[in-house]
Amino acid sequence: MAKTYRLGPARRAVNRVVRLLLGTPFGPPHHVLLTVAGRRSGQPRSTPVRPVEYAGQRFLVSPYGPVGWVRNARVAGQVTLRRGGHQETVTVVEEGPAASGPVLRAYVRAVPVTRPFFDAGPDDPVDRFVAEAASHPVFRVLTP
Repeated sequence: MAKTYRLGPARRAVNRVVRLLLGTPFGPPHHVLLTVAGRRSGQPRSTPVRPVEYAGQRFLVSPYGPVGWVRNARVAGQVTLRRGGHQETVTVVEEGPAASGPVLRAYVRAVPVTRPFFDAGPDDPVDRFVAEAASHPVFRVLTP
């Protein structure tokens, strides 16, 4: 059974530090700062994420389920990704289960720390990830 994600005080503190570091050249490798307008407040909300590339395209995966940035991105349809001095505003399109399965498997292979939140393992067939797709939203990143 997959673990349930809980954003506790320690994780909030780590996210604050990572957000600060992603504004400099010293942030964690492969991570970006995702900023999206809040669906109710309209205020910018930021969180660190780890995009994954699959089949020549870039994807944003929520290994912890439909968290705040996911709900906001669904409404906004676009997010800003920033790392150091580079910033880009991109359109995001949520993928269905069939398209999400291979991306989720690639994500679990690339980001081992998230494996406890999945029932499928890195060597499982794509069908196991397709079955989990509703619990782990995947967005395709469309660059202008």
